[in-house]
Amino acid sequence: MKHDIFQAIADPTRRAILTLIAIQALTPNAMAEKFDMTRQAVSKHIKVLHECELIKPEHSGREIYYHFNAKKMQEFDNWLAQFRQNWETQFNQLDALLSTIKEQ
Repeated sequence: MKHDIFQAIADPTRRAILTLIAIQALTPNAMAEKFDMTRQAVSKHIKVLHECELIKPEHSGREIYYHFNAKKMQEFDNWLAQFRQNWETQFNQLDALLSTIKEQ
């Protein structure tokens, strides 16, 4: 089952993993040490993040280090930007209306 980026970031553990590896690349074992779960459970979260291309593996000897894929997150942010502008416009209009009502 292919996951999408919304499913990936909906889970708090996966968001926490993204936060950790945005700071530095980590192995699955290093990630598992940060959470109260098994290495296998962390691997399932890693699989979802990797399927969505939010993280990238890099082999170093026998270890696999996972890196945050900022390019993929930027694509997502660019997509969200179109909605963000609309929300900001609507909130500004609401603020203006509330200020007008408050003044009366």
